[in-house]
Amino acid sequence: MNYSETLDYLFSQLPMYQRIGEAAYKANLDNTIALLKVLKNPHQNFKSIHIAGTNGKGSVAHLLASVFQTAGYKTGLYTSPHLLDFRERIKINGQMISEEKVVDFVRQNKSSFEDIKPSFFEMTVGLAFQYFSEEEVDMAIIETGMGGRLDSTNLINPELSIITNIGMDHMRFLGDTIEKIAAEKAEIIKKDIPVIIGKTQPDIKSIFINKARDVGSKIYFADEHFDVKLLTGSNWDYNEYDIWKDSELYIDQLQCPLLGDYQSENLITSFQACHLLADKFGISKSLVKEGIEDVIVNTGLKGRWQILSKNPLTICDTGHNKDGISAVVSQLQKINYDQLHFVIGFVNDKDISGLLHLLPQHAEYYFCKANIPRAMDEKELEEMAHKAGLRGNSYGSVREAYNSARNNSGRSDLVFIGGSTFVVAEVV
Repeated sequence: MNYSETLDYLFSQLPMYQRIGEAAYKANLDNTIALLKVLKNPHQNFKSIHIAGTNGKGSVAHLLASVFQTAGYKTGLYTSPHLLDFRERIKINGQMISEEKVVDFVRQNKSSFEDIKPSFFEMTVGLAFQYFSEEEVDMAIIETGMGGRLDSTNLINPELSIITNIGMDHMRFLGDTIEKIAAEKAEIIKKDIPVIIGKTQPDIKSIFINKARDVGSKIYFADEHFDVKLLTGSNWDYNEYDIWKDSELYIDQLQCPLLGDYQSENLITSFQACHLLADKFGISKSLVKEGIEDVIVNTGLKGRWQILSKNPLTICDTGHNKDGISAVVSQLQKINYDQLHFVIGFVNDKDISGLLHLLPQHAEYYFCKANIPRAMDEKELEEMAHKAGLRGNSYGSVREAYNSARNNSGRSDLVFIGGSTFVVAEVV
């Protein structure tokens, strides 16, 4: 098989949650255990940091990868989903895995796949772990999929576990209350391995404390120790912050290229992680500052409050659940513009009725369908949105909707693209 044929095999013959939804979900780790055994348990051959959470885990993963890379470590990064290229999921020092490595992995293990029948995610985790092992990375930053307890990544024994925050997402799989979701994600906390909770949420704080106590892990609530103070508003290139630890200035005048207001929470989480690992890995404050300031250059992170154009101002963001969209709307309200043009699409297995009521009523909407089987029909979205008081028209593709929004925009207007990761993927 060539690379194109290999991707067809990965995407179409094997279940993949990001494309087909519920059918891809597995209620145990049996397949992953069996697959990693075939691969000779490569996850046991490298150090790692494990990151779960509802929002922010991808940004934290990229921030930490950039810091370790800046500190001179050969750094693996495993994230999901990808935006443009499958290989974005698996990187070393910011460089995607080669097409040849992907082809070789599938060809060499295809007979085992047909016996084990792993999901797309399980296979991709196996590929990442084998690649990081073969390339002898010094550190691998591993982001979970949607869960924790049953996530294929949860077989690693990391240096540090991180849970960014908990919100109401993937309830069909993780539970219909924030307590149930927190309990699922808390299962990445492992015996004697310290854990960081990025955001203190009073209703579920005890769930993490109790789990950490049960397995003998030290627990740190990052926002109880670190704080960020915004010094200057965005100049569309970076936000400038002072970082405080326990009421003392820790790092001053940090110029962070991640422009989303919500990134302050991810910065706090990342600083707590770097502080805990500083002595063991020789990570100084200056290296942390440099790594965070170079995060986009080092890792290629895209889609997080990304400026696509300044005339008219055009922004995209992958926030797709209640907390993510609320953060987007809050930041949009701080920007001066004449008219907001909102390009939006969703997946068809998400209850979006509550999300639509979060969106600004005054915008002109461009309802569209991403080019994946799981995407919601644009006409259905338009009908639901109209009932929620949102006005606009539907378009058969993201590109058509995006071009229409751009063409209809004046110099002082704002174009925003979001709703789904897969919509953003088609414009970045």
